[in-house]
Amino acid sequence: MSTLRKPSVYMPNNYRSIQLIRSPSVGLVLSGGGARGLAHIGVLRVLEREGIPVDFLAGTSMGGVIAAGYASGMSSYDLEQETLNVTSKHGMLRMADPGMPNGGFIRGQRVLAYFKRMFGEKTFSELSLPLAVVAVDLKSHQEVVFKEGSVALALRATVSIPGIFMPIEINNRKLVDGGLLNNMPVDLAKRMGSEVVIAVDIGLTNNEGIGQWIGKHRWIPDGIANTLEVLDDSIYALRIVEQENKLRQFPPDVIICPELPKNVNSVIGYNRVEELVAAGESAAEEHLFEINKLLRPRWYWSLSKGIGSR
Repeated sequence: MSTLRKPSVYMPNNYRSIQLIRSPSVGLVLSGGGARGLAHIGVLRVLEREGIPVDFLAGTSMGGVIAAGYASGMSSYDLEQETLNVTSKHGMLRMADPGMPNGGFIRGQRVLAYFKRMFGEKTFSELSLPLAVVAVDLKSHQEVVFKEGSVALALRATVSIPGIFMPIEINNRKLVDGGLLNNMPVDLAKRMGSEVVIAVDIGLTNNEGIGQWIGKHRWIPDGIANTLEVLDDSIYALRIVEQENKLRQFPPDVIICPELPKNVNSVIGYNRVEELVAAGESAAEEHLFEINKLLRPRWYWSLSKGIGSR
């Protein structure tokens, strides 16, 4: 039988080593992807059911929204019910406030109002779990990470799909969807202190059919739908390259990839909540053995001042 051996470590005067046995801290990373992101709820449900704790959360776009809800204390069932409430009776369409030609055909004020109803004036420091949410500054072309300040404003920034939502200005920065540069922020979870990182990749997809969906709205000028389809295809190609580069640099310990319908993308599929949640559950269950193996208690070593030390 193999045994854990105490490593040889240098200890300053008046310090002693403390031997601890505990499970590693867990970071959960939820990728962006619009309606497809509802599968994250199913993954959370399995973690809840199996008693697998989450210590840190990081997310982009819809992944950021789901992560924020969970970090605020909502259960997977609360999140599913909230989604059903929002998507019923054309709730998603009620949040579409026309905004062209100022950077997007949806102004996003109603979306921000919804996030404020959901989270109030809550700041990141008031959440139950540490959370990081990603956006991108169009002026500097830099990734912007929210770990403090207003939760509602951060979410309005991270869901702002270029061309669809108008960017939001925060601290003189024009912010859009973080998925442009970091759709699955594994690096953030690691930097927050996660010892084991579980990432949920709901799959990058271009918004096929977005032109037809947009064209149904009479207030949108002719030609805008086709322009947005071209823009979306370009963004899709960029996101694939960026995500591959990020994953090479910061690979997660576990990556969960739910099988989702191909015709569900950022804007189409919000009426299929139960189906998407079930897909997330099924995918998470397939990785339970792998996750539990990684979370077995380990030896950890730390230094503490000895008796009589100051």
